[in-house]
Amino acid sequence: MYDVIVVGGGPAGMTAALYALRNGKTVLVLEKTGFGGQIVHSPKVENWPGTARMSGNEFADAFLEQILDQGAEVDLAEVVRVEDHGEYKTVVTAEGDIREGRTVILATGVRHRELGLPGEREMTGEGVSYCAVCDGDFFKGRKVCVAGGGNSALQEALLLAGKCSEVVMLQDLPEFTGEKKLQELLLSRGNVSARTGVRIVDLEMDEHVQLTGVTIENGDGTRETIACDGLFIAIGLIPENEAFRDVAALDRWGYFASGETCETQTPGVFTAGDCRAKSIRQLTTAAGDGSVAAMAACRYIDSH
Repeated sequence: MYDVIVVGGGPAGMTAALYALRNGKTVLVLEKTGFGGQIVHSPKVENWPGTARMSGNEFADAFLEQILDQGAEVDLAEVVRVEDHGEYKTVVTAEGDIREGRTVILATGVRHRELGLPGEREMTGEGVSYCAVCDGDFFKGRKVCVAGGGNSALQEALLLAGKCSEVVMLQDLPEFTGEKKLQELLLSRGNVSARTGVRIVDLEMDEHVQLTGVTIENGDGTRETIACDGLFIAIGLIPENEAFRDVAALDRWGYFASGETCETQTPGVFTAGDCRAKSIRQLTTAAGDGSVAAMAACRYIDSH
């Protein structure tokens, strides 16, 4: 039995593991896809205190090495259920494996929000993408559109502007919501144009189910088609917490309804990171949650 089982290997989960390990606890970290979470898709991280710049991959790799050196056990496995047995918890994976822990920290992160248009999923990888780092090189010298206007969309567009012949920003709100400096930097690029107050209503494709353009609806109801080779969707993230609602209450948006203490209604179960209801979701706030949740878990263990 482990002292702490961390569900999720992003910045919040790995910070939680680090703090628990440094408090003499045994820790298992379970991650379903790849360690690092959403940060691995960031080509340049410039808002981590004390580090001028690094890539998301560099950050994730160094962090994973750090917790392994501290004694963490890690495994790639999807957790589908957490059960409360009072003094201990069981964590059940999709493969049916059962792990036992005195405490559990849910750091499950979020996933990309979709437009919900016909053909969107079919064309994912065939012109539709949610990750400029992953797929940007496929569109070198070609025209692409970016859906969204927050920081994530602006950062995606900046990366694409260095590779693509033309980048068209499409925002359904009257203005961009991302940082002003990012907006200024992006819109200063000669190959970037912006359309605000427009809504993507259809995806155009050829007989090979390859994206050929997007149809937008303007504020006055008129429609037009913008020819492009790629569409990068960056319209937000949604949590994947439904499987754990028995041990951790959710708010109406599906985020864990735990406060700054990271505690849930189940003693010994804690939450951390972007999966938790909060006003700001950044790398630093995820790490802060991880440390708070870990220390709460250590106090719980020590008191029992």
